Amino acid sequence: MSASPHSRPDPGAFEIHRAEVRGRVELAYLREGVGGHPLLLVHGYPETKRIWWRNITALAAAGFEVIVPDLRGHGYSALADDGFYDVAAFSMDMHALVHDVLGHASCVAVGGDVGGPVIYDLGLRYPGFVVRQCIFNTVAPLIDDLYEEAGIPPDLAYEDRPTADYYLRQGRDADALLAELDTPERRRAWVAAMYGHRLWAAPGSFTQVEIDFMTEPYADASKLRASWGVYETASLQREMEDMPRMLEQTPVPTLVLFGCEDHVIAPQFPARMAVACTECIGPFTIDNTGHFLQWEAADVLNQTLRYFCADLLTRTRG
Repeated sequence: MSASPHSRPDPGAFEIHRAEVRGRVELAYLREGVGGHPLLLVHGYPETKRIWWRNITALAAAGFEVIVPDLRGHGYSALADDGFYDVAAFSMDMHALVHDVLGHASCVAVGGDVGGPVIYDLGLRYPGFVVRQCIFNTVAPLIDDLYEEAGIPPDLAYEDRPTADYYLRQGRDADALLAELDTPERRRAWVAAMYGHRLWAAPGSFTQVEIDFMTEPYADASKLRASWGVYETASLQREMEDMPRMLEQTPVPTLVLFGCEDHVIAPQFPARMAVACTECIGPFTIDNTGHFLQWEAADVLNQTLRYFCADLLTRTRG
């Protein structure tokens, strides 16, 4: 079972491990259910590994070895000396953690927001490593010609989206924005808005106590600034370690979910993912759920992953 709705989350609920990856950066991560089938859960923005608090126990009980990192520069992970905070860098870190440090030849991967492109890249960059994936509420791959052929209308430019001021400022005006957010309280308030009045989540999905739990890691100015790096790369304001594998379709079997009360992800997301994923399961729309599907519809996601991977779990137990 996931945590009871709106109970006070316990920051110390799970043991935090640390490992250096690629000789470059130390990642903090959780590892529960050791010996089960490897399941990598990748957070996005404005998130840390804490966004998965309602999933970890249930998924470990189902038979997964649940691996939940903080991305470089986020949460309890270290800042990156090389300055790379792009999708490819995150993806290569994830492979190094799961494959090189923990010794797994393959895994199932789950991600939303930034975590979605990270695991999409991971499955293409390292063929055979991601055997199945679940992606929700994120940016679809950049294959606009295929979407046009399928009759899917284009997205509005970010400049024309009423909810995209955060995207523009974080990507193009990050230093000035950070200067405005000059206290821990102001930095946390900036992040809290994504869980509240900016309507990323369905109304009422987070209590104030839960918002405080999610925003606490972003009180640190250096961590908040690092978290905007991925927006800067998308805006061509920061160098990338490598181009993300987001310009092609993926053959990885992909379960696509969409929390339809998300006001920052375009409603074309499910249709686009059905084109991008040649082995698509779904897409399935989840009512009364927004951007943070793993928290807002935790029991739905937990049960879905259990049955999506039932055969893998049986083999692991055998």
